[in-house]
Amino acid sequence: MIKKLVRFIFKTLLWCIGLSILWVLLYKYVPVYYTPLMAIRYFEAESDFETKHSWVPISEISPELQLAVICSEDQKFVKHNGFDIKSIEKAYENNKKGKKLRGASSISQQTAKNVFLWPDRSWLRKGLETYFTFLIELLWDKERILEVYLNSIEMGDGVYGAEAASQFWFHTSAKNLQKYQAAAIAAILPNPRNYKANPASAYIQKRKEWIVRQMRFYGTFTLEKAIKNDR
Repeated sequence: MIKKLVRFIFKTLLWCIGLSILWVLLYKYVPVYYTPLMAIRYFEAESDFETKHSWVPISEISPELQLAVICSEDQKFVKHNGFDIKSIEKAYENNKKGKKLRGASSISQQTAKNVFLWPDRSWLRKGLETYFTFLIELLWDKERILEVYLNSIEMGDGVYGAEAASQFWFHTSAKNLQKYQAAAIAAILPNPRNYKANPASAYIQKRKEWIVRQMRFYGTFTLEKAIKNDR
């Protein structure tokens, strides 16, 4: 009986690993039109709830927004392999002191969480997040990770992805976002259900100005150029 149970567990584990790899490979080529987070938010809503989401290729997303989220969320995105070790260490030290540090999760980790998992702080979820982060870094390139991230991230209450957020906050397309508009959207990402990109509160305005300063340090930006310069 023990041997049968061990074989069953082993086979189940192999099936789970195989299916997860196929899932990640599928999303390497297929647009992500719906995520577990979207479903959870829908069922959490107490009244009529509209999910705003439109997939667009990265070529249709303003480089200003691409740069804004990198400057805001993960300035080492093109350099690391999915995990910003120094940020994780800082977060750990601050947590021990009772403080909280934003930015410990990389764009790759956030993509893994948003696309494949659910919002939770359990060790199981964190372990699966690490596993899926490893897979997408192994099987996708940085451009695809950023493309999926910008199309799936929560950017408002019921608003997902760059195109829907651009239309919702500024009545324009993601392709036509200007620097300060892009920075405003990036500024609300820590808590997009409570913060507003437009009109911006004093706190969001301050964050927006900081993000714009970081963007200026980069100069003219394309992801291809950033990756090339890092080599």
